[in-house]
Amino acid sequence: MSKKTIESVVMASFIGEIEAFKPGNVSSYADGHNMTAEDFLISAEVATPLLCEKNRSLGVRILNCVKATKKSVSCNTNLGMLLLFTPIIMAAELGFESIEKLKKNLEITLTSLTKNDANQVFEAIFIAKPGGLGKTEEQDVTNKPDCSLLYAMKLASDRDSVALQYSNNFSEVFKLGFPAIKHFDKRWNSVKWSTVSCYLTFMASIKDSHIERKYGSEIAEQIKIKSGIIVEKFNNSIDPETSVELLRGFDRELKARNYNPGTSADLTAASLLVYSLINQESI
Repeated sequence: MSKKTIESVVMASFIGEIEAFKPGNVSSYADGHNMTAEDFLISAEVATPLLCEKNRSLGVRILNCVKATKKSVSCNTNLGMLLLFTPIIMAAELGFESIEKLKKNLEITLTSLTKNDANQVFEAIFIAKPGGLGKTEEQDVTNKPDCSLLYAMKLASDRDSVALQYSNNFSEVFKLGFPAIKHFDKRWNSVKWSTVSCYLTFMASIKDSHIERKYGSEIAEQIKIKSGIIVEKFNNSIDPETSVELLRGFDRELKARNYNPGTSADLTAASLLVYSLINQESI
């Protein structure tokens, strides 16, 4: 797959994520958390070419993107997506003809990560300042790491679902997100609405780690349970367009309490990227 094609798919995935109505999160349907859909689109425009700079290391790509994003929109719109997109992009650059080959390439990419990658990613996280990060006893991002990025991610995997993807070869993306988009795109013939289903599936299946870090496990569990009710109603729609008010009500409920399922949105974007890459390769 050519650099130009990968870049096009990456940009389309950024746009697809923001165009999907994601209750509690920013989308073209609703701003929130002092951020707008336009902030995300600008971020996508500045990040995409930097993410796809072939022969650059993962750490360099992510750090360059975070710096460019901060300069362009002055807020953290995309750290989680950058952390998830970059290894997928690098796996795609190795060439693949099937989802299994993409998974294998991803494993090669992740196990090849270095201490330099950890240094650069820690710096990127420090610059982006994601909400509710807190402090850890081992390999805290405010300190210089003394291990590979993969090892650092494994240490954080019990409290962060983005880090968990590094340690389990993106298991949730391939087993939850990708199948949801594939199934509902076939049913509804709409990537946009199947992306919404993917997002709600993550919210209903995994306690959102961004919410859990900021508000605790009990609140995260309550939102997970409520999301299960919402996703069942949404997925039973013959026409998902008729569920906009259901989504709007849930969106208002979450944002009234400042709950932002940001990790679910990041996992959704990564799932959309994988789906789009596989679809592009099969054309």
